Amino acid sequence: MRRNSQPTGIPNMNRSRRRQFFEMAPEFASDPTANNHDKLKSRVNVTTSSQFPTNSQTSLTTSRKTSVSSSSTSQVYLVKSNLNELKNNISEMKSIDFNNIKKSLENLVDADDDPQPKITFPDDTPVPSEIGSPTNTMDTIKFEQKTTNNIRTSKMVKDGLCAKKASANFEESKRMETGDVSYEENSQAKASHAKLEVDGISTEKSRIKATEARSLITPDKVQQEMKNMAHTSVKVTTDTFSAGNSATEAQQERQMVTSSGLYNTSKHTSSSQSNYTYKKGIHTSTSSMLQTNSQFQLMNGNDELVNMPLTDLECLTTTSSRDEVDKTITKYEKCLAKLISCLRQKDLGAKSSLYLNKINDIMHKAWAVPTHGHDLGNALCDALRDGGGLDLLMDNCNKDDRDLRFSTARVLEQCLTSENRAYVVKNGLDKVVKVACFCTNNNTVEHSRVGTGIFEHLFKHSEETCSDVVRYGGLDALLFECRKSDVETLRHCAGALANLSLYGGTENQEAMIKNKVPMWLFPLAFHNDDNIKYYACLAITVLVANAEIESDVLQSGTLELVEPFVTSHNPSDFAKSNLAHAHGQSETWLRHLVPVLKSKREEARNLAAFHFCMEAGIKEQQGNTKIFNEIGAVESLKTVASCPNAVASKYAAKALRLIGEEVPHKLSQQVPLWSVEDVVEWIKQIGFNEHASSFNDSRVDGDLLFKLTEENLKDDIGLSNGIKRKRFFRELEKLKRMADYSSRDAANINHFLQSLGPEFSIYTYSMLNAGVETKDSLRGLSEDQLSQECHIKNSIHRARIMEGIRLFDKTILSNMKDDNIDKSLDVFVSYRRSNGSQLASLLKVHLQLRGFSVFIDVERLEAGKFDNNLLQSIQKAKHFLLVLTPNALERCIGDAEKKDWVHREIVAALSAQCNIIPIVDNFAFPDVEELPEDMRQVCHFNAVKWIHDYQDACVDKVERFMRGENRNDGVLTRTGAPGTPSAALPRQPPSYQRMHSNDSGSGKGSDKDVNGNSGLRD
Repeated sequence: MRRNSQPTGIPNMNRSRRRQFFEMAPEFASDPTANNHDKLKSRVNVTTSSQFPTNSQTSLTTSRKTSVSSSSTSQVYLVKSNLNELKNNISEMKSIDFNNIKKSLENLVDADDDPQPKITFPDDTPVPSEIGSPTNTMDTIKFEQKTTNNIRTSKMVKDGLCAKKASANFEESKRMETGDVSYEENSQAKASHAKLEVDGISTEKSRIKATEARSLITPDKVQQEMKNMAHTSVKVTTDTFSAGNSATEAQQERQMVTSSGLYNTSKHTSSSQSNYTYKKGIHTSTSSMLQTNSQFQLMNGNDELVNMPLTDLECLTTTSSRDEVDKTITKYEKCLAKLISCLRQKDLGAKSSLYLNKINDIMHKAWAVPTHGHDLGNALCDALRDGGGLDLLMDNCNKDDRDLRFSTARVLEQCLTSENRAYVVKNGLDKVVKVACFCTNNNTVEHSRVGTGIFEHLFKHSEETCSDVVRYGGLDALLFECRKSDVETLRHCAGALANLSLYGGTENQEAMIKNKVPMWLFPLAFHNDDNIKYYACLAITVLVANAEIESDVLQSGTLELVEPFVTSHNPSDFAKSNLAHAHGQSETWLRHLVPVLKSKREEARNLAAFHFCMEAGIKEQQGNTKIFNEIGAVESLKTVASCPNAVASKYAAKALRLIGEEVPHKLSQQVPLWSVEDVVEWIKQIGFNEHASSFNDSRVDGDLLFKLTEENLKDDIGLSNGIKRKRFFRELEKLKRMADYSSRDAANINHFLQSLGPEFSIYTYSMLNAGVETKDSLRGLSEDQLSQECHIKNSIHRARIMEGIRLFDKTILSNMKDDNIDKSLDVFVSYRRSNGSQLASLLKVHLQLRGFSVFIDVERLEAGKFDNNLLQSIQKAKHFLLVLTPNALERCIGDAEKKDWVHREIVAALSAQCNIIPIVDNFAFPDVEELPEDMRQVCHFNAVKWIHDYQDACVDKVERFMRGENRNDGVLTRTGAPGTPSAALPRQPPSYQRMHSNDSGSGKGSDKDVNGNSGLRD
């Protein structure tokens, strides 16, 4: 608003009078200038109350006796004074003229309140000593206190005008002395509030000010602290507009003087805000904030350097300016240089660890700064390398001092950026791997975190480096850590294996297969923590993209956990979930991921597209979207965005939009419904651009595309080259496997064919076109019909389909009778998903490594197929491992309707006469009478006590039970036959030795509700 404009609704006033009105704060009670009381014709009500300052002093001196004195103003005198003042105020009001009141308002804003009384301390006087006490001066304590209060309120009411004012002042001082120590504290507080209402206009002004000071003096130290705070607000309101202004200012200073140096710190913050609102919807708001921090330290020793606070790093936020960040970098580069200089001194002993721990704290807080942490961390890592710090760290790796080696490892885990990794690889890789293995061999959580964190960095350098780290024993040490339960350790393990799969190349990927890495990735991908899941899934998708090891990867079952993760998470939200990927990955890392976008495996493309979508959001915020063109990812993303893969294309298209690239034409998975234009687009994508016009001229749509024969391709399309025709049909078969046939396939024929193998889905459309659209028509097929009507030329495939039809028919007719069950599965693992998933997945890996076939329920099972698949697996299983973690059977109590899945699995295992082996981890059996009668037998089976730190021994005992070996070693016994409860234990819980064990898992997991009830697996 311009200054010369006048808001609507304000009474006509000249410019000077308006300015006086907006700045006024009523203080009329003390205005003696009003006169001409003859002109005051209306009734005026005036109320004034005042409490005179009350002063009290207390002096306390102790020397084996106590003396206290105090004085205060008489209450009678207060009452009398108040009455006299009220009488005087009434007399003054009679002479007040209304116009003079308005004239005097302009002086109210700047009118000072009553002056603050000065704080004084009584002179020091000799303390009377107790007669006969020879230690008088040794035991003397002197305490002084003074408090002052002042409260005043005023109010005036006249027709059309109301004015109020209230103010309060408070002061307090304390002082104590004893021997050479003195402590002094002063505090002041002042508040005022004024309000004036006249002719529909309201003006308010409030002000608060507070001061606090402390001082402590000892023989070897002087410490002082001062705080100031002030807040002022003014507001004007009418029927048509309101305007307000507020300002806040705070200042804090500290000073400490010791024999070794001086340390000062100060902080000043000020903010202001203005608001203007007009009735017609116009709102204007302005605000500003200034915050400054300064620190100064004059050090005469190194102890102050170690104890230096890192408050300025903690104060940096996303809104901090580049200048503030640069100043912080400069300060801590100098600090690192001093610490490195200290580390070069000889015979430091335990001080070396102190200096290293300080460096670690600085690096850790620098990386944790929002938005600017990447720049801060990299700058300090460069300073550490350039100052010779990395050389000192690598030398420490061979020292005998275990504490020194661990402190060194902590710093290495924080500072291994790409440049520092290259420096370490060139000058001392074996030393760093050695100290990382030292950490993982030490059975503490903190050591495991540091060791696995170093491996995560080292596997992110080059193929040759990865080979060296594997040769030095890094992979073996890392896989052993995958057994642990600490979340941060497992995050490093998953990240390290993902980096190894990306950077290691074919040779190291084969080494990963040899070391059963895909199996160890299963418990990581099955974990409750999303970050562990993600990088484990990323590692398995990179491995499966290598066609040479694809079959070995598929056997682990880990790949099946990728799609549930991708479809249940949002890339932008996931990017903010952890600092490890909040700043995004490097250019080299992303370059290694680009080939995964081109994988023929749908799971690999899904996760790669998910990650590039996440990176696109991060790089957009950092202003570095050009990196995607530099690494050649844009064209691959466009290819994925236009493909029929619904999940991958969605994330690829979103990534392209975030980096400002054009999103290509999207093809649906409903291939039979494709238009001619869709077919032409797909023809171009698979590299047959020169024949796109022929498909367009022949008007080939999705239906005709799936019916094409080699003769059509040769004669009608003009594709005469036989090799090119083979290439075309290879791409067409891929499309048939990926296609969605739900628009035609009401009987789930495609699902039946996929159960025989993914390659059988290429016959779905030809069988549907031949009239196989119901389960009855499927059961009635003959091999001749498959050959002639369904055009299935491969006789082996025809035989396999006929066998599948017979098994399908047999399953329906048998209705799952016990005498038809084939015990072809070794182990079924039952668990409570909320806290038993990690232990269940570990059991799966251990048993698979010993040659057993294991079934474990995962979220991939479709809701409609869950009942049959799960219960059939139990009936086929020879052994039923029941994982009992805390409260695992709690939902079974009172579950008469068998809604809980653990209850149903136990009943099915008892019915199928499986060999039931409970695995207990911090579990206590409930009273047997509380459980449903159909599952009470489970309380009488001998159990294996799971001890997390001795997993191999526990699995040995499980294997002995599975093989039917009776063994009585004082811990576990089995007197009954497999599949039956022990007769020696009528109702007691299983016999096992009580030993300390870590929890195998914690946290909540997502559970499926199959039938719309509350029967969950958590």
